[in-house]
Amino acid sequence: MTLTQREREIVDLLRVDPLLDAAALAERLGTTKASVAVHLSHLAKKGVILGRGYVLRADRQSVVVVGGANMDIKAHSRDPAVLRTSNPGAAVTSPGGVGRNIAENLARLGSPTHLVAPVGRDAFGEELVAATREAGVVVDHVVTTDDPTGTYLAVMDADGELLVAVSNMASTDNLTVRQLAGARDLIAHCDLLVVEGNIPPAPAVWLLDYATACGVEVVIDPVSVAKAAALAPALTPERPVLALTPNQDELAAIVGRRVPHTSASVAKAAREVHDLGVHHVWVRRGLAGSTLSSLDDGGRVTVTHFPAPSAQVVDVTGAGDAMTAAFVHGLLRRDSPATAAAFGQMAAALTVASPETVRPDMSARLVDAELRAAKENA
Repeated sequence: MTLTQREREIVDLLRVDPLLDAAALAERLGTTKASVAVHLSHLAKKGVILGRGYVLRADRQSVVVVGGANMDIKAHSRDPAVLRTSNPGAAVTSPGGVGRNIAENLARLGSPTHLVAPVGRDAFGEELVAATREAGVVVDHVVTTDDPTGTYLAVMDADGELLVAVSNMASTDNLTVRQLAGARDLIAHCDLLVVEGNIPPAPAVWLLDYATACGVEVVIDPVSVAKAAALAPALTPERPVLALTPNQDELAAIVGRRVPHTSASVAKAAREVHDLGVHHVWVRRGLAGSTLSSLDDGGRVTVTHFPAPSAQVVDVTGAGDAMTAAFVHGLLRRDSPATAAAFGQMAAALTVASPETVRPDMSARLVDAELRAAKENA
């Protein structure tokens, strides 16, 4: 991250005394309060100052997540569901959205995280922003829109598996490049950018182009088959991507053909994605585990297959989001891609064992402990 000399001086003073205000900083630096205010604004845009007040970003790598935020409404059938009729059960609401969920998981894992997502001017939007901030995510660059805050209605069977879901994501579907302009400095100075597939093609392409111009690495979660197909034309060697995290059907949508359910077929399709400028392709394969294909700077491809960790399924909602977030967290802490993938897969297993979309006790220590226990019991 590039700071001016004056910005570095302000940061140094705030590290010693975070309670200094603009007037006190101006006095220490021998300049005007107005001048300091401008520098503080720039530091906030660069993500060095987090939130309101002068809370400095920790000396850890920061991530910006651009994606959707919505309110989840989850209904659980008490008994095996019977279609086309009423089923006894229970329903709950909770903050959700792929981008928002990834951001919350990252924050709980310990990565300084900013969320850029559209929310409406309504009660759901206020609740989403407040809950996300409380979870540790910086939400100063959330985009407020005239569209209603998105909703995601999911009906789960008695075993926790998803039966059907209906989403209303108009606020995300209508996101524009202009609305992202306020986060330009933040994105330019982050260490890693996560883009999820609910973002429309035009802002997605702009984000990839802008990140390339700024030298910021990008991880993409395609989200769904339809979104993956829409995203595929944006993937070119001119817009290099650090990692793509599709499931097998999304992988097929990206390469434009059917991918048989074998490790060899998945690895072959992943090689085609490498040709599109993607360095790491991590394919989620459900009960078959996952496959990571990595292309190094010398052009060599390494393929690693991971069996699925054992887990008692309570609710599958949010498992993929936890998987992506933990993978990103692993990359940020300089784990090898394979180690980061194993970390992500364990985070997903912990998530499906919880009734919450994002586990409130999710932490790097918890995931690492479960990985050690699994290794010892192997």
